[in-house]
Amino acid sequence: MTSDGRFPQPASLGTWPTPLEPMPRLARALGLGPDDLWVKRDDLTGLGGGNKIRKLEWLCGAALADGATTLVTTGAPQSNHARLTAAAAARLGLGAVLVLAGTPRSSASGNLALDGLFGARVVWAGSAGGEALAATAVQVEQQLRNRGEVPVLIPFGGSSVTGARGYQECGGELLTQAPDISTVVVALGSGGTMAGLVGALGAERVLGVHCGAVPDPAGTVATLVSGLSGTHQAPEALRVRLDQVGDGYAALTEPVMAALTLTARTEGLVLDPVYTGRAMAGLAAAVEDGDILPGRRTVFLHSGGLPGLFGHQAALTRAEAELTAED
Repeated sequence: MTSDGRFPQPASLGTWPTPLEPMPRLARALGLGPDDLWVKRDDLTGLGGGNKIRKLEWLCGAALADGATTLVTTGAPQSNHARLTAAAAARLGLGAVLVLAGTPRSSASGNLALDGLFGARVVWAGSAGGEALAATAVQVEQQLRNRGEVPVLIPFGGSSVTGARGYQECGGELLTQAPDISTVVVALGSGGTMAGLVGALGAERVLGVHCGAVPDPAGTVATLVSGLSGTHQAPEALRVRLDQVGDGYAALTEPVMAALTLTARTEGLVLDPVYTGRAMAGLAAAVEDGDILPGRRTVFLHSGGLPGLFGHQAALTRAEAELTAED
């Protein structure tokens, strides 16, 4: 919302609707029928692609209405959201400051390299956790105000009631493209993408796969859904899988690596090791345990994140090891 409590006019950052495409070879490999599995290509939204663009249209619309000169946001070093916030700022003629967890490293590949290309300034917040990240962002905001700028803080992951409106709209797109949807599978990071889809499709048709980005994924999504609808959403009514986090947010697991490889080899579609890879691993597990059934339409929401693959050394090493040398 804007500072006076109104929903803004969204900024124009993407191209809509994104395609809905069949994945028959992957469907067969997972034990589904050839017409059962489809992919919503939100990796093709614009500005480098990804789910954050839908959120940022609404968030940047509010920022512009409030007279913003600089966008400030927070995230992990390889944050897709931070990278796309920088891209959106460049498109709209605004400055961007990214407050990232950790410290500078010898390598600045993946999303960090793109942050630099977009002209963002990075402030490193150290490794003290989310509270330190938020406190550093507040300090950055104050420093910018002291210089006469008008900073606006874009929430972590773009996930707020305002940002979630972008995925409420996406749910409407999906109902137009495929009214018979049984389940939409989505990576559950900061919660706004799943919340918007639940707001449009209902809790029973959205399966979120927790990626380890927030401590209470169901509670986070439920709070956002409640804000969208104006009625209470019970966390326990949401479909959330918690079984794909492994050793933590940045850790690569065997099911995720298997999902990356299988999706690439059956459909030529590249996933990332933190979000979409976990979501696909969760989809495969849901088929195996009967939560997703043959004969019903399942949609996998591809939320982008490809640059993150090139900043994840473990996933790159495993992918490169798959190369077969020609004799």
